[in-house]
Amino acid sequence: MKITHLVLSSLLGFCLSSSLGVAGQSDFSISDLKKELKNEFTNSYPEQQKPTGKIKSFELVAAENNIGIIPPYKTLVWAYNGMVPGPVIRIKLGDTLQLKLINNLPQATTIHWHGIRVPNAMDGVPGVTQAPVQSGDSFTYKFTPKDAGTFWFHPHVNAAEQIERGLHGVLIVEDPDEPEYSQEFVWVLDDWLLTKDWQVSANFVTRHDLAHDGRWGNVLTINGRYQPIFQVKAGERIRIRMINVANGRVFSPAFARLMPYVIAVDGMLTEAPFPLQEFYVAPGNRVDLDIIIPKSLAGKKLLVQNLYGRQKSALAFLQVAAEEAVETPVFDSPRAIQFPRWADATKLPIEHEYVLNAKRGGVYGISWTIDDKIWPENAAYELTSGQFYSLRFTNKSSRLHPMHLHGQFFKVIAKNGKAVEERYWRDTVLIGPKQSIDIGIIPLDKGLWANHCHILEHAEAGMMTTIKVK
Repeated sequence: MKITHLVLSSLLGFCLSSSLGVAGQSDFSISDLKKELKNEFTNSYPEQQKPTGKIKSFELVAAENNIGIIPPYKTLVWAYNGMVPGPVIRIKLGDTLQLKLINNLPQATTIHWHGIRVPNAMDGVPGVTQAPVQSGDSFTYKFTPKDAGTFWFHPHVNAAEQIERGLHGVLIVEDPDEPEYSQEFVWVLDDWLLTKDWQVSANFVTRHDLAHDGRWGNVLTINGRYQPIFQVKAGERIRIRMINVANGRVFSPAFARLMPYVIAVDGMLTEAPFPLQEFYVAPGNRVDLDIIIPKSLAGKKLLVQNLYGRQKSALAFLQVAAEEAVETPVFDSPRAIQFPRWADATKLPIEHEYVLNAKRGGVYGISWTIDDKIWPENAAYELTSGQFYSLRFTNKSSRLHPMHLHGQFFKVIAKNGKAVEERYWRDTVLIGPKQSIDIGIIPLDKGLWANHCHILEHAEAGMMTTIKVK
């Protein structure tokens, strides 16, 4: 009996030590792989940006105004400094932006700096980072952007109404090391739901919008104009900074007889330029395009269309001058200095799965949920700054959800469980019906950050949570 007991004890001890050894080896492998992924990420973009000491001061007044979306008719809008879109603010990388928001609207508002890594207190989200700026009051935002690129700003109070009425603008952070193009255009893509008398429909966050992909309009515009014409010359090399500010509409831009190359997504330069082919620019997304106008197209009028949806829609025209072609600037397209492939990232377990869905009830009769909860019921999911994480968004609904994470960039690493290789960063990713998207992320900027659907009606009806970066 004693001998048998010793044998059993020895065998049990061997099994336990073997099991622990395997588990320890597994944990070590995960830890080792995370270190490799972090090393790949090093210097992809800066944790801090050294200020130049130059302060660029602006004043932004939010108020009602009349503009001509479809001349000669006038449409009552809400505007920044009387303009829709608001002014294009340009600063150099390293400059400090100081902007005073004056609220002359009939309701409270804020400014969220979409895609810009700002100090948490400057992020403009009521209940998360700041109190709403009441009607008649003002608030001054001050920060030094950490990244060069194409960004935008908009309210985060009643956003489904305020953005739709016209409150949005563009912030461009210029990198002096990037090459100079023949021309640069800023294209703010939007759609408007206008009534028969050309006014903004005042029915916001309707059951129809909530049961579908948010509010889709009946008039598409670029820079607040219906089917504008942009003048170019044969031989020119053009940079177009394109921003989708629509409540819910997705754009898939296509240029007749031209081959644009994407050089930046969501403000950040790509690893290498790639052709613009069936690229979905969802609400909140930005793309920067590099386009050469062939000399053979002198005198031609070129159509730019939106191919997303059941019908093709004209967006704008490029009118190529009939005069003699100019010399084409020759330079390498700007690209990311360092970019991680993260080829093995899908081998890691998913740290958290965000389940996106809808349920009956709530203020609007339909609630859009994350993990079966509506904002602000959700608890913040915690991440540690400087560590690699795999997160999953699983869309159990039959509608679209462009998910936007404040304060951080991420890389899509898998779709429906299969690895993909996107060679660019995002801050907003479109998730289709019944689709899952896995992202790799190394959060750098600490604080409490919103994570929500950028179909504004869905967010208004609860599809928002927070991530806390420690």
